[in-house]
Amino acid sequence: MEFETLLYELDEGIAHIRINRPKAANSLNLQMCKDLMYAALAADEDPTVRAVLLGSTGKLFCPGGDLAGMQKAGSGKSALLKEMTTYLHAGISRLARMRAPVIASIRGAAAGAGFSMACASDLALCSENAKFTMAYTAAGLVPDGSSTYHLPRLIGTRRSLDLMLTNRRLDAATALEWGIVNQVTPDEELDDTAMSLARQLASGPTSAFAETKRLILGTFDHTFEAQMELESRGISKAASTRDGAEGISAFLEKRAPEFTGD
Repeated sequence: MEFETLLYELDEGIAHIRINRPKAANSLNLQMCKDLMYAALAADEDPTVRAVLLGSTGKLFCPGGDLAGMQKAGSGKSALLKEMTTYLHAGISRLARMRAPVIASIRGAAAGAGFSMACASDLALCSENAKFTMAYTAAGLVPDGSSTYHLPRLIGTRRSLDLMLTNRRLDAATALEWGIVNQVTPDEELDDTAMSLARQLASGPTSAFAETKRLILGTFDHTFEAQMELESRGISKAASTRDGAEGISAFLEKRAPEFTGD
């Protein structure tokens, strides 16, 4: 599958989506927003996809929106941004709600929408040289890409406002300490570490992962009892799947389970 600003490859149940706009330092434009939506839709619609690995080519993950392109739009900036966020948000929503776990592999700068995409992923790894900054208000803009939803849930309101109002730049170690990423690796080990995690998840109980994602995504929207009822329904549903039966049998038989994603 070919896209203008992304590379998309399917390998052994893993959908690799890599930001690839080298002439503009991987900055986000309208075409990339469209490509991200269609790539996310392709992965979501493919029943063989059991993990998604979101990364980039080159030295940067994504430094945010293409401000030069916005300025070029002149009086059409407002309409352009509405169109960009329509596609961007549709893509991020699809990634967040798809059954397969989504892993962000971050090298270099993750700023603006790049930071937002990292926050929206289920798990995030980064290299030691990674840098994170919200950057929006530094350009007189407002955060998008779901960051005002996901970031407070990851790090709390105070720290989120700190990042969004001061545009503080976080290094990889601080991002790990704050809970923005799950793991930091040497730069030369990032690709192999991310791939190893993707393979681990791709061999897991995909339907159980999907139900777990749904429970976590909605946890702040329900009362205590309502959330427990959803947990009850979720574990009951999982137990009746082939992977649920296999997992229980493997545990009792003291062997490694062989999940198929069903």
